[in-house]
Amino acid sequence: MNVLRVVALVIWLLPPSGSSYAGEMIETKIVRLDPRFNPLVPPEATLEKIADGFTWVEGPVWNKQESYLLFSDIPANAVYKWTAVDGISLFLKNSGYSGAVPFDGKEPGSNGLTFDATGRLVFCRHGDRQIGRLEADGTVTTVADRYDGHRINSPNDLVFKSNGDLYFTDPPFGLPRLFEDPEKAPVQGVYRVATDGTVTRLIADIGAPNGIAFSPDEKTLYVSDVDPKRPAWLAYDVNPDGTVTHGRVFFDAARWRKDPFFGPDGFKVDRQGNLFGARPGGLTVIAPDGTLLGTIETGRPTSNVAWGEDGRTLFITGGDAVYRLRLTTTGAEY
Repeated sequence: MNVLRVVALVIWLLPPSGSSYAGEMIETKIVRLDPRFNPLVPPEATLEKIADGFTWVEGPVWNKQESYLLFSDIPANAVYKWTAVDGISLFLKNSGYSGAVPFDGKEPGSNGLTFDATGRLVFCRHGDRQIGRLEADGTVTTVADRYDGHRINSPNDLVFKSNGDLYFTDPPFGLPRLFEDPEKAPVQGVYRVATDGTVTRLIADIGAPNGIAFSPDEKTLYVSDVDPKRPAWLAYDVNPDGTVTHGRVFFDAARWRKDPFFGPDGFKVDRQGNLFGARPGGLTVIAPDGTLLGTIETGRPTSNVAWGEDGRTLFITGGDAVYRLRLTTTGAEY
């Protein structure tokens, strides 16, 4: 390796400008199956653990204005904050369940997190069975908690469309008895909350809807199904009115399934529309045409991902830890 190559490698492995944190580097196996994978993931890509000691972390989201990461620890009923300068701090307690009596289940906390157009945190709250919005004074406003006369289950993940409509998945994983819970909603739906607050159920035939994201042009809505009978990433055409149609299997994830109910989880897309999906043991990268481009094998649980920093960092939640991975592609929202 010549001197120029060594210098380039050292520069690449340094954190992005403005970042001073260096975590533990984790052995990472990169499997390249298609030439289109190479411009996305550099040869030197290595998983970096930036925080650990949690119970089960989920729902990462990056605040671009203030340069910090938020993520949920679902069993701990808390949202934590990470910055490259200060590390970890508690951001929000009772993030998913605010009841006075102990929660009778394993997952009371928040799950998926996102920000609205004004910068307010909007989040899935398992125990309180609602989509909530954190206001400037610290109070939580209910964005959605009912549909057609019944309570929603335990919202899992969520995404805003550019017009301000909010889409979210609603499996029963946060209910005390999961699918057998007597208070479970009739179906595990995918819903839209319009800007006027109207809640519409868009999809009612997914066994266990989980992650959710739009393609960059918003013409396709992707949803992951963690149902062990059909673990898959699904795709739907988005109609001009925001409803969806023509649901189909975008990519079968059965090869990575681990019971119980541990299949494809949260995911995000890059500017080219490639899907980076969390699943048992690592990440799967799928092209917009449904081709498996490659995988990033970590050997660890992975629950969700988020683009952050300069848009080329992928933050990854998995098990009890949070990681980051420097890539050469850029997140769709950058």
